[in-house]
Amino acid sequence: MNNALLHLFDSLEAQRSKLLGLITNLSHEQLNAHPKGKWSIAQILSHLIASEHLSILYLNKKMLGIHEAPNTGLIEEIKMIALIVSQRTPFIKFKAPKVLAENTHVYQTAEQLKEAWDKNRVELKEVIARFQDDQLKRKIYKHPIAGMFNIQQALQFFREHIGHHTPQVKKLLR
Repeated sequence: MNNALLHLFDSLEAQRSKLLGLITNLSHEQLNAHPKGKWSIAQILSHLIASEHLSILYLNKKMLGIHEAPNTGLIEEIKMIALIVSQRTPFIKFKAPKVLAENTHVYQTAEQLKEAWDKNRVELKEVIARFQDDQLKRKIYKHPIAGMFNIQQALQFFREHIGHHTPQVKKLLR
């Protein structure tokens, strides 16, 4: 596996481990409680899991034609910076895409959440292991708002997406 991808993957795994560590001992009631109009912890983590799962399916599909995919460039770098800023700014909110909302199964226990996320990460690692060095800049990931990105940018977005939702989880834990 490419070292840059492995580093990004390991960073994602460390981030996921910390987030799951926050919820390991929560009861069903604590995981599923939410203020009116807000998501519960279970809903937030289920959203992250579903987002990654749909992304993995898309990446697998795009890998079939990766040799025809164009490379990313300056435009994608600029879009990535804007996406990172949007994820780190708490007052910028996006509504979850309809396809994501329709395909989000809300897991009820910490164990179910961990098992589903573990499965995703095994699949994600298998996908990124297939990338050759000359394919790292190929447009292969489609963000619902920002458009096409390469695999490194996709993994950066996954990290930012988790970082965006972590404060929501922490707030609900208080």
